[in-house]
Amino acid sequence: MIIDVHAHWGPWFFTMDVAGATLATMDRYGIDRAVVSSTEAVIYDAPAGNRALATALGGQDDGLERLSGYVTVNPRRLREAERDLRAYLPTGRFVGVKIHTDYTGSPVTSPQLRAALQLVAEAGCPALVHSWGASVLELAQVCLDTPGLRVIAGHMGADGFRYAIEAARACDRLYLEPCWSHAPAGRIAEVAAKVDARQLLFGTDATLIDPSSAFGAVAAAKLTGETAERIAWRNAAELFGLAAGLQ
Repeated sequence: MIIDVHAHWGPWFFTMDVAGATLATMDRYGIDRAVVSSTEAVIYDAPAGNRALATALGGQDDGLERLSGYVTVNPRRLREAERDLRAYLPTGRFVGVKIHTDYTGSPVTSPQLRAALQLVAEAGCPALVHSWGASVLELAQVCLDTPGLRVIAGHMGADGFRYAIEAARACDRLYLEPCWSHAPAGRIAEVAAKVDARQLLFGTDATLIDPSSAFGAVAAAKLTGETAERIAWRNAAELFGLAAGLQ
């Protein structure tokens, strides 16, 4: 069983070799479930992208039951965010929130990002937040300052993965997922050795990045037993309430 917690639905607004093939990409790599955000929502228009994703997930197309959605939130447009959270989370097809700090101009230290994450905490769902470098430390502090908030540090800080280790050890409500366009030797193994296995998830950034990158990086870490199972699917199933029907 494999659950990808960092995936996308819909075409990219620039040339991508693997764009637009979410289910085909999942099949190619044996990914059973994925939590996806709308590319339109992340890059351009959050309400329009959320609406399009909701329409797709509410349809009868074969295979879409394998997808759950993120409500994409722009921290600088919180009125729209509140409306979308009320509209889509109760459907059961959306299980979390996606926030891209760079595209929205809302760094982790900004009051806008903190206000958005307060909304997430009140909604009772996890948020996948773009993190890079030392920003993951600031993300952990927001978690500590916001009761009940659960955050996935997207890319687990990328080149700041050692900051991510420190951040995760400081807050047990901060989760790490590994996707990145680079794969430094030993990165996943080092994180897995120093962070509680219950805080580790699997993500690919498909269809922006081919999943082979994340699969290869995790395979190179040679993880076994409970740690491997938790990263592959169990932690995600528990975090997003996807456990029903999973073995």
